[in-house]
Amino acid sequence: MSTATTTTLTSPYRLTSRGILRSEWHKLWTLRSTWIMLGLASVFTVILGMIVAATYTPNPADEIDPVTYALLGTQIGQVAIAVLGILITAGEYSTGMVRATMAAVPRRLPVLWAKTAVFGTVALGTLLVTNFLTFPLAQLFLGGTDLEASLGDPGIARAVAGSVAGTVLIGVIVLGLGSALRSIPGAIGAYVGGLILLPQLALMIPNDTVHDVLGYFPLPASESLAAVHTASGDLSPGAGLLTLCAWAVASLAAAAYLLKRRDV
Repeated sequence: MSTATTTTLTSPYRLTSRGILRSEWHKLWTLRSTWIMLGLASVFTVILGMIVAATYTPNPADEIDPVTYALLGTQIGQVAIAVLGILITAGEYSTGMVRATMAAVPRRLPVLWAKTAVFGTVALGTLLVTNFLTFPLAQLFLGGTDLEASLGDPGIARAVAGSVAGTVLIGVIVLGLGSALRSIPGAIGAYVGGLILLPQLALMIPNDTVHDVLGYFPLPASESLAAVHTASGDLSPGAGLLTLCAWAVASLAAAAYLLKRRDV
């Protein structure tokens, strides 16, 4: 009587979450646009923060938040981070690389999660270093003024970190837009029109309810995270964080749904 022996061969090329993450990490750092966008975000934040601090003239009539003022350059840096999020997703559709990516990962969704994780990690690390460097540098010029503050003062470190979190979460929202729209110009247009211009135009409507609703849009919510003291009627930092997280989840959920439903 013979016994049949079955041998199971394990392929060294088995698809794993770690492998997908490594692939997306490698793709991110081999793109020239990654270095450009991260560099622009850091340089504009530091340089503009130094310029506005060096030229600050105290005015008792103005109520200026010390963190928001010192990190004024993050408004431009936020645009660079958002564009990077678009390039990570929509950029693959413009080059055609997405076909190879989805052929290697037929389930598709792990690619979206890996892109989000890699982007979030890189943006978070870069902005933490940039913001926590910019604020003390700005204080070299703001010392002795009404905006003098240190990272050890109540609420300061939280606001600096909140500025980072707000920018990263907006980047994740726009990353989802890029995946859903599959077009770099379309995603940039949706970001500029929907997240930047629409709230500004809606502010012209003389209606308190409209203004209250606008507080839950991504940009106003991110501003509440970066403020040491929020104004009356604005979201608290905790509410702003929850609002941004809800927008990010909704954006990624829409991107995931369309990624599964549509052909590449």
